[in-house]
Amino acid sequence: MNKPSSLALAFVSADTEDAHEAATRLSALYGQERPENADVIVALGGDGFMLQTLRDIVGSDKRIYGMNRGTIGFLMNEYQEDGLRERIAQAIPATIRPLEMMATDDAGETTRALAVNEVSLLRQSYQAAKIRIAIDGKVRLDELICDGVMVATPTGSTAYNLSAHGPILPLDAPLLALTPVSPFRPRRWRGALLPNRSTVELSVLEPAKRPVNAVADHTEIKSVTKVTVRESHDLTATLLFDASHSWDERILSEQFRY
Repeated sequence: MNKPSSLALAFVSADTEDAHEAATRLSALYGQERPENADVIVALGGDGFMLQTLRDIVGSDKRIYGMNRGTIGFLMNEYQEDGLRERIAQAIPATIRPLEMMATDDAGETTRALAVNEVSLLRQSYQAAKIRIAIDGKVRLDELICDGVMVATPTGSTAYNLSAHGPILPLDAPLLALTPVSPFRPRRWRGALLPNRSTVELSVLEPAKRPVNAVADHTEIKSVTKVTVRESHDLTATLLFDASHSWDERILSEQFRY
């Protein structure tokens, strides 16, 4: 990390009035560098905007420091204008690895997409989905009847995965969460924790009768027949968190919330 006084910052903001105003004030205080030339990109908005920014810079050497100008801001630091360069210089880095999705549709076309949060399969009609689940080439569940199923990263474990009653994962945990959405059969199956080196293969059964869409964060593929998901081996992004309110502390706080 460079000395605080020499850090070149690029401010990017969500398309909201609060975020735009914050970017204007901070640019006046600290200067505005082009994102490609900045040492750190400061993202102003909520978690959705942070995910968008992560997708934009994944695979580069850029670091992102977020400040909450949105609603929840689980991935963001507290918004403060004073001493920003010093806070960034002392922040704790966390490495994010996205998921790679390969989705084949009913026309036989294959689409590749990245997901920072999760890859999810969701029923497309009133009919429940039927999905076969294989891990590293071995079938583990012959037939899951459900509204959907997802593979979530530690980053995404506090998002859709959590709302579907999936586990919260520490950011540095070498795990992926495999979580069903409204499972009907087997009724008591609540998902699994997988090593992050696993390859998950999701095959849609009866795709004509029970069509299913695949979603990698905000990329949606209609009427899929097969989806393969694995953690990227070579693409990463770096998030910066204030030492006083680290990701680990947020995870612990969330798990003891009632």
